[in-house]
Amino acid sequence: MHFTSERRLDDGVLEREFTLGEIPGILWTPASTAAPAPLILVGHPGGLPALYPRLAARARETVTAGFAAATIELPGAGARPRSAAADQARADLRRALESGRAVDDEIVDRLVLPLVEQAVPEWRTALDALLALPGIGGPVGFSGGVISIGVRLALVEPRIAAALLFAGSFVPRAIVEEARQLTIPLQVLLQWDDEGNDRQQALDLFDAFGSKEKTLHANMGGHTGVPRFEGDAGNRFFARHLR
Repeated sequence: MHFTSERRLDDGVLEREFTLGEIPGILWTPASTAAPAPLILVGHPGGLPALYPRLAARARETVTAGFAAATIELPGAGARPRSAAADQARADLRRALESGRAVDDEIVDRLVLPLVEQAVPEWRTALDALLALPGIGGPVGFSGGVISIGVRLALVEPRIAAALLFAGSFVPRAIVEEARQLTIPLQVLLQWDDEGNDRQQALDLFDAFGSKEKTLHANMGGHTGVPRFEGDAGNRFFARHLR
């Protein structure tokens, strides 16, 4: 891990950009802490430059609540090399949605499964490097999407003790089966009127989760209309399970 920039934000949060090999990332940490801060991995659906305003707002709320927060750029997004196969699958998905026909499993598998297979090991490598830094400790939480990445990561990474998952993307059947094996506490955030979300699929995935403690927060509104109070709810969820 190589830090490429550092700045102190107006609320005292320290923001540092880094690279992990060729993968860009950002780390946000409290101004000061008496003990290592539990780490929240901030998931998202794309490249860091385009999503930075929303990611930074989420991360700063998280840090204000006493956690450290970090994110990395997804494969094929932002400055990272694009995948021709993923671009084709995305185009096929868009055509299916525009035509009003059901999106078949083959398109979803081509789009999502290769992303999960590449992104999850990268997240685990980032976690190794982040937990080796002073002032950051476990246990660890995952917050955000892509929900299939969150499911796989929570299943294979024993250091993740709780996850706040954002519904709103198509989920392969293989990931639904993996969801049945999850046992950590879960909170799922669903925007009821999400333009690109298959609501019933999101509800079916929630039903499939094997965790004894799982909570669904469903709010009216589109993909970017998440109420601000959900940030506080997420911080309370992580405070219960990471402290």
